[in-house]
Amino acid sequence: MADRERKRGHQNPVYPGAFRYYRPSTLEEASSILAELGEDAKALAGGQSLIPLMKLRLSAPSALVDLNYIPDLGHIKRHNGTLHIGAMARHADIENSAEASKIPILHDCAAGIADVQVRNRGTIGGSVAEADPSGDWGAVLLTLDTEVHAIGPNGERNISLTDFFLDAYTTALAPGELVKEIRVKAPAKGTGGACVAFKRCAPVYASASAAVSVTLGDRDVCKDARILMGCVGLMAIRATEGENALRGQKLTAKTIEAAAEAAMAATDPQSDMRGSADYKRVLAGALVKRAIGIAARRARGEHVEASHEYVGRI
Repeated sequence: MADRERKRGHQNPVYPGAFRYYRPSTLEEASSILAELGEDAKALAGGQSLIPLMKLRLSAPSALVDLNYIPDLGHIKRHNGTLHIGAMARHADIENSAEASKIPILHDCAAGIADVQVRNRGTIGGSVAEADPSGDWGAVLLTLDTEVHAIGPNGERNISLTDFFLDAYTTALAPGELVKEIRVKAPAKGTGGACVAFKRCAPVYASASAAVSVTLGDRDVCKDARILMGCVGLMAIRATEGENALRGQKLTAKTIEAAAEAAMAATDPQSDMRGSADYKRVLAGALVKRAIGIAARRARGEHVEASHEYVGRI
């Protein structure tokens, strides 16, 4: 009977395999434990990606190092023009933060992540460290001047986010190194940003997403722009040619269309259950156009809501 139960559990697992559990009181202690245990040990932040994988036996770490009991890692505060977001700040904390909302694209992202249960548990540090190409924060934070402040066996260091993401699920973090804080420099005057995505429903990953930042000068001329797209490649894709189509130009329907066309050409999507490659490419272009429009209005000082789109709402 016991053998049959074990076989049945193995065929359709709903519980993770055995693992050792550690509850450090500081990041330094957590880093030391991870460095000592090696690659088979995993840090546990919000657990919204890791725990489901463990329950499906798609991930089987030998040990979990729980970061949830380390104090002072959930802060969201501004200092000398830079927004400091602790690695354990929950998505819901950022969504409801007055300081984070001063950079509206951060609110767009946090408010659009999955459902309220996930937002109440998931963390920005865990999301950034996972480097999931379908994740929410990568593209958004890359439209801003962002640094990752990390701590590891060799001390602390700052890593520009442009150097942090190396590939899908791969970052510049060294063995035993952990994200301590995300640091976002306040955008220049006349800058607006927006993040939009299209999903089948709230809990699932987007079919495509777009994050845009534009800085406007005199006569509505675009001084600078950043266009990032998510879920259409192995990493968040920066549409440099799309940005070039905007810089030095007035934001008209024609220039925005040109930027969207260039953005579509930069995508490298794969067909899957969320849509065909061609569908995702066209969808990304449409989302870029929408995000540019919202970002430009915000750059002009307008208060504009930006929300994700879902099947059945369009």
